[in-house]
Amino acid sequence: MEPMIADLALILICAGVMTLIFKKLKQPLVLGYIVAGFLASPNMPYMPSVTDLENVHLWSDIGVIFLLFALGLEFSFKKIMKMGSAPIIAACAIILCMMAVGFFTGHAFGWEQMDCIFLGGMLAMSSTTIIFKAFDDMGLRQQRFASMVLSVLIIEDILAIVLMVMLSTLAVSQQFEGMQMAMSIGKLLFFLILWFVIGIYLIPLFLRKAKPLMSDETLLIVCLGLCFGMVVFASSVGFSPAFGAFIMGSILAETIEAEHIEHLVAPVKDLFGAIFFVSVGMMVDISLIGEYIIPILCIILAIMLGQIIFSTGGFLLAGQPLKTAMQCSFSLTQIGEFAFILATLGTSLGVTSDFLYPIVVAVSVFTTFTTPYMIRLAAPAYEWVDKHTPQSVRVVLEHYANGAPTVMGQENHWRTYLLQIGRVVLIYGVLCIAVLIVMFNFASPAIEQVLPQHWSDIIEALLTLVLLSPFLRAVMMKKNHSAEFQALWNDNHFNRAPLIGVQVLRIGLGIFIVGYVVAHTLHWGGALGILVIVGIVISMITSRALKRQSIRLEQTFTDNLNFREREAARKAARPQYAGHLVERDIHLSDFIIPVGLPWAGQTLAKLNFGRRYGVHVVSVLRGNLRLNIPSGSTSIFPGDRLQVIGTDEQLSHFAHELEAESIKAQDANTPKEEMKLKRLVIESGSHFVGQTIQQSAIRQDFHCLVVGLEEESSNRLLSPNPQTPFRPGDVIWVVGEESNLISLEQANHAHTSL
Repeated sequence: MEPMIADLALILICAGVMTLIFKKLKQPLVLGYIVAGFLASPNMPYMPSVTDLENVHLWSDIGVIFLLFALGLEFSFKKIMKMGSAPIIAACAIILCMMAVGFFTGHAFGWEQMDCIFLGGMLAMSSTTIIFKAFDDMGLRQQRFASMVLSVLIIEDILAIVLMVMLSTLAVSQQFEGMQMAMSIGKLLFFLILWFVIGIYLIPLFLRKAKPLMSDETLLIVCLGLCFGMVVFASSVGFSPAFGAFIMGSILAETIEAEHIEHLVAPVKDLFGAIFFVSVGMMVDISLIGEYIIPILCIILAIMLGQIIFSTGGFLLAGQPLKTAMQCSFSLTQIGEFAFILATLGTSLGVTSDFLYPIVVAVSVFTTFTTPYMIRLAAPAYEWVDKHTPQSVRVVLEHYANGAPTVMGQENHWRTYLLQIGRVVLIYGVLCIAVLIVMFNFASPAIEQVLPQHWSDIIEALLTLVLLSPFLRAVMMKKNHSAEFQALWNDNHFNRAPLIGVQVLRIGLGIFIVGYVVAHTLHWGGALGILVIVGIVISMITSRALKRQSIRLEQTFTDNLNFREREAARKAARPQYAGHLVERDIHLSDFIIPVGLPWAGQTLAKLNFGRRYGVHVVSVLRGNLRLNIPSGSTSIFPGDRLQVIGTDEQLSHFAHELEAESIKAQDANTPKEEMKLKRLVIESGSHFVGQTIQQSAIRQDFHCLVVGLEEESSNRLLSPNPQTPFRPGDVIWVVGEESNLISLEQANHAHTSL
């Protein structure tokens, strides 16, 4: 029998046995794979072991490719933009601080500089898989701090990809050269923009055209072909194969088939991902762990203290309350998948020492086991810190947290305009550079082999300028009639000179590119060259056909980018709330009614979630139908998505009961819809004064739901009782569609004015 088959059989048998054991113990499967690697390793005596490690490493490299491809499918550039600044600020602060902790920890043991740098990168990335599993097992997925942690982990994942590229460049150069590092960052930015723009423009079009021919089998093959094609291309331009896989995954994530592709790829990813983690366990020498037990313990301590201190600071800086910040920081006290990938990268490049790999694995195993306990420790730790925090500090933190999400400054037209121009010049400039590279390095030699020198120069120049023209026109003219431009032009005469200056610079950039093409191909200079260049630029600026072509290109790109979101919004959308009760810990969460749940078919009045669990159903999403503020006679059915509002404790209790009723219950994420939460003060002259919630007909007449009541006398938030009368000065919290909330507020003010 071939050694490769025997090795694969041993790996999968060990992995299968360990996954069953760890599943029974309710531990992450990643640890089971690593233990399986221990057992199948040549370092383990008295056990069968693999004989061809080279093939195992090849499979593990494929596993990394699939892991990063799957991560890209779950990633979305648009999601990052919609998260707001809080997760980005927190993630950047955590990564920078933890990289410093790792670097100085390694330096304290006298390790080589590259070992310290790679250790810093490994310590900076928490484990998405382990944290997600811990939240799921502990029933915390519905809590507000959990969503913040998962948002930060998404940011960390994309920054980890950038870190991989940076460390690869640094490992090759073996020195800190500022210019070389800047060139690497520029190269990374260039290819990111190029691949994303071309991918979003072409791939969704291709998938839509080929959809009638696509079965599950063909779709899987096509997507894997695209993935490995990008892997080869990324490797050919100097990036890691995993980076190429991630980029293709993130491009496919913006298509309408993203969920389908993710479902098809999952089994392949699980297989090769398991082989990768098993190979991680194989590379661990148990004797080295005993030899380096002191550094291992110190690194564990550095991770826990560093994450608790710096992550709490990062989340506070991002505007989160102290309790949320500490809950988030205690959840991040571990390292996982990316630490293994970075360790594998350092080993394959030969820039890290042999002892670093088993140390990182040992640290990961220990911190994985402690993760649930650290999450539970967050609440008592917060109570102790809050008890010993001076009142003045607590007031400052509360004001900062309450103000951060809502502070908005006056719109700055100059800032918006310059950002628009910068984005246009950057994207279309990258496309222009890509055209020049393709034409001068690939098309030009082919043309010169077919045509004589004189004709080849003319054809090359014409073809290059034709391909450049829609992009160059956008560089020179796009956004010069935008609303911000018009506002700045009409607002102040002193704005006109800078606006004209910006436009002149853009046209100058276009002249430079055209001049470069003419000089490189036709070798024309002097007055004739200048005349030709000016004529070409003027024809580009005045061409209405080029303008229409540029608009069509951008419209196609925008449609492809937003198509998935529009389709999701058409089917069902998640409520978008103007704010949430941060200080009251009230927020909204989604629940799916699984098949077989006893609740299915019953009315909301009979289920009485408000009395049983303290939560309220504000929306029911059923296929393309959306029921906002459903009445008590509304029945729920399998597959319905309920939008439920309540506190962390109430939602956790509701989630626990839902899971207990049926093991098929699932969590879900849907896009947003138009629902808002509003604070309304009962004025002394309002006709609502003296009426109960039931008598006021807020639910029947205005289709809004009262979810909280603050009495002026007690200043406490109470669960709304339908028989409680309104009094002047009472504050009610109401959920409803924006137009209905406005009608309710106008009705209140109208009677007040009377």
